Amino acid sequence: MTVLKTSLRSFFSHKGRMLLSGMAVVLSVAFVCGTLVFTATMNTTFDRLFAETASNVMLAPAEDEDRSAFEDNPTSGVPDTVPATVAGEVAAVEGVERVTGTVASTSPVAVDPETNENIGPTTGAPTVVTNWSDVELRSMEIAEGEVPGGPGEVMLDGDTAEDSGLGVGDRLRLITVFGTHDATITGIADFLVTNPGAAIVYTDLATAQEILLGGEEAFTTVYVDSTGAVTDEALRDAVAAVVGADTYKLQTAAEYIEENRDEIGEILSIMEYVLLGFAGVSLLVGIFLIVNTFSMLVAQRTREIGLMRAIGANRRQINRSVLTEALLLGLLGSAAGFAAGIGLAVGLMRLMSLLGMNLSTSDLTVEWSVPVTGLVLGVIVTLLAAYIPARRAGRISPMAALSDAGMPGDVRAGRVRAAVGASLTLAGLAALAGTASAEDAAGGSGLLGLGVVASLVGLILVGPALVGLVVRGIAAVLLRIFGPVGRLAERNALRNPRRTGATASALMIGLALVAGLSVVGSSMVASATQEIDESLGADYIVQTANFLPILPEAAQAVDGVEGLARVTPFTEAEADVTTPDGAAHEVRLGAAPADYATDIQLDVLEGDVADAFADGGISVDDAFAEDEGVGVGDELTVAFADGETATLTIGAVVSGDSAFYPAWYVSQDTLEANVPAEALPLPLMLLATAEDGRQDQARAALDAAMEPFPQMEVRDQSEFKELIQDQVGQLLYMVYGLLALAIVVAILGVVNTLALSVVERTREIGLMRAIGLSRRQLRRMIRLESVAIALFGAVLGLALGLAWGAAGQRLLALEGMPVLEIPWPTLISVFVGAALVGLLAALIPAFRAGRMNILTAIATD
Repeated sequence: MTVLKTSLRSFFSHKGRMLLSGMAVVLSVAFVCGTLVFTATMNTTFDRLFAETASNVMLAPAEDEDRSAFEDNPTSGVPDTVPATVAGEVAAVEGVERVTGTVASTSPVAVDPETNENIGPTTGAPTVVTNWSDVELRSMEIAEGEVPGGPGEVMLDGDTAEDSGLGVGDRLRLITVFGTHDATITGIADFLVTNPGAAIVYTDLATAQEILLGGEEAFTTVYVDSTGAVTDEALRDAVAAVVGADTYKLQTAAEYIEENRDEIGEILSIMEYVLLGFAGVSLLVGIFLIVNTFSMLVAQRTREIGLMRAIGANRRQINRSVLTEALLLGLLGSAAGFAAGIGLAVGLMRLMSLLGMNLSTSDLTVEWSVPVTGLVLGVIVTLLAAYIPARRAGRISPMAALSDAGMPGDVRAGRVRAAVGASLTLAGLAALAGTASAEDAAGGSGLLGLGVVASLVGLILVGPALVGLVVRGIAAVLLRIFGPVGRLAERNALRNPRRTGATASALMIGLALVAGLSVVGSSMVASATQEIDESLGADYIVQTANFLPILPEAAQAVDGVEGLARVTPFTEAEADVTTPDGAAHEVRLGAAPADYATDIQLDVLEGDVADAFADGGISVDDAFAEDEGVGVGDELTVAFADGETATLTIGAVVSGDSAFYPAWYVSQDTLEANVPAEALPLPLMLLATAEDGRQDQARAALDAAMEPFPQMEVRDQSEFKELIQDQVGQLLYMVYGLLALAIVVAILGVVNTLALSVVERTREIGLMRAIGLSRRQLRRMIRLESVAIALFGAVLGLALGLAWGAAGQRLLALEGMPVLEIPWPTLISVFVGAALVGLLAALIPAFRAGRMNILTAIATD
């Protein structure tokens, strides 16, 4: 009981310090709990969507074995189908109440003719064109107008109608594989469940079959509803007995829901792991803050601890007292973090709504494991962080404490720590250097991971030993120009190397990640730019905005552009390749006319690429050729997806180092000879080259030709480079935003350290004020001390980040990105930003120090 009372008294007497330390726990637990609640809510809403829309048995084409509710159509633009006659056969099965056939496709483009804009989502979700049926009434309700009744009539989902400003009576243009179709909007349908973000356009069944299937009487999905007299499994087996167990894909409602839940889970798991990863970074940073807080509180209570030991308290009781304070901090911080996590989850849901996925807070799912996870995580982290200060407090002898003597083992422990840290740092740097000799990215990734962890832990341990060297260097350049005040700030930063090192380490981690990712991102952009300059011979690249296949009508429009010397379509196809000795490989083939070898300068290592585009020729990548012992002149058996099997002769061996262009190629004629016309993949890219001296005219004509197709984008080489730079930049900005959480925690650590340091030096500050130090000089001294600590962390962080980034780039080089680019402007900005962080962190401690009463400060014991 005495221990508890002592702990409570100490805890509440340092409320401000505990609040700052608790913020690290709150932010970290909030990130973890918010991520878990958000992903659970997403799963709940999609489970509800799938459950509402599923029938007892679902029948789909067998060719689409791995299909999910969110997967795009085949690259031919025409979905796989089930003959309409199958629906009649299934309807006769005992136990079947109703059979509904539907047609849906995600390849069409929906355009507002008034604005000539694509009304589909730009966030990755598809535009779905499907027929209206009773199945839709499970998830939709007609809010306005009526269902489409024939050709030229469509109905639009309410979210898309609102976003695009369209309504009943407005015109809509649909562009499909089979041409352009004009229609009038006759109705608006609202979602009764979560809108997954797609734009939905409804037609009648005959129109859907006409514009999506070319008039084929077939369905893409058949919904089979039971009378309830048999189980779903029994009904599925009965249907299979009629239509063939292996002929079509048959699923019960439960199997359908489970499959799509897994698909959504794979997508969400990426987001979940990323968010939890950054939560882990903030937890790691928070540990330093908590360690520093309790170390300084223990140091300030040294005499108090000595008195407690003198009157009979043993080491265990002292240790327990400090850990009890940590337990209180962990409990309160975890509880607040859990509440903040709920708010974070709601915020993420609001963000998803802005991106087109309208998640309802009524589906908010908080599983029992979430608060338990947050509580356990917060408490364990806090106790672990406080253990070392608690152990040191318990080891203080009464006489040493009463005489303010330090711990005899501190110097020896510091040397051991520095030696271990230096060894780990060198081992980590050696592992990072080892990535340069890695033969493949998979093997090098293990060295990279080992190097990152070892160098980080090592630098954290050796950090206090580096304080003297680095801080003196920073002081010589920056602090000493402020005269005596600058020298005082330097000495304060050097006074306790362990404290300075721990405070700076929190900032070091975040800045190391920023620097490392900046190097990787800049190297990716530089590598892409170099490859475009060296290999791209065409003047213009024509693609869809969302990188989906190009619809035939748009491709035909490009072919007729005046001023173009040639237009080269590039297509990709899947195939199974078998070598002469029977080894089988799944590959993705590029297919193009022979002009492609002029538009793209391929790195040919053996043979002539023209032979690969000749009739019956194929090119292979160098790794495949070396591993399988094949070369120019050897024959391969190639089984084209949805097509025939052919024997092709290797005409060239091409370097597989390119990150943008494949090494496997066949000619477009070879692809067309082996794949039926209805299954031929659509081109993914058109390479256009202008006639000599007519670049400007050709570009203007090309832009005009693409005007009716708002999904298409035309880029010259410089614009193509900007696209890559923007994509990498957006990814980095998102990562930097998440890393800001770790930076915030690090700032709290600097604030806490300075605040406790000011309290610790109260009498010293009073004496300095008494001999003439002004309030302004005092505040400047504290600000400069904070800047020195922050820049110390920045120097270590940037150096570590450069090592990480350089090692990461070596792995990118194995994937075709050979250029190492150091983003000096970004790194300089980060360094300057660290100084600003130091200034901001010192504002409150400096202000409080300046307000001290001189006599009261001098009288403080």
